[in-house]
Amino acid sequence: MGFTERKRWAFLGLPFTFTVYDIKEDLITVEEGFFNRRENDCYMYKVQDVELIRSFGERIFGLGTVKCYTGDTTDKELYITHVRNSKAIKDFILEASEEARKKRRTMNMLDIGAGDMGDGEEDF
Repeated sequence: MGFTERKRWAFLGLPFTFTVYDIKEDLITVEEGFFNRRENDCYMYKVQDVELIRSFGERIFGLGTVKCYTGDTTDKELYITHVRNSKAIKDFILEASEEARKKRRTMNMLDIGAGDMGDGEEDF
C-alpha cells in the first residue's frame, strides 16, 4: 500500500505542477521539475515526527500539507505540499515510519537533559 499524489495549486486544488510524491511503506520519493528533474528520497525509518498543516484556503479546497521531521541529511524537514488525502497520508507515514524503525531495530534517542542530576559535579 502507499500513496502517489501530485502537488496542487492552493487555488481550486488543480494539479498543474510538476511535483509528484510517491509514498511507500519504506520510502518517500519527491520528483520535481519539468526541464530539470530533481528526485529526492527519504527512507521511512528516518522520519521522526509528522505534522499536518491545513491553511484556510487548503481546507476550502480539500488539501493539506504534511511536514515530516527527518534525520535525513538533505532535508531535515520534508514537505509534502498541497495534496489531497493529507490526513490519511500523515497517518500512513506515522505508522509506516514506526514499523520501519521496528524492522531495522533502530531507536530514536532524545537528550532530555538528565545528565545533570544535581549532585554538584559537572558532567564532562
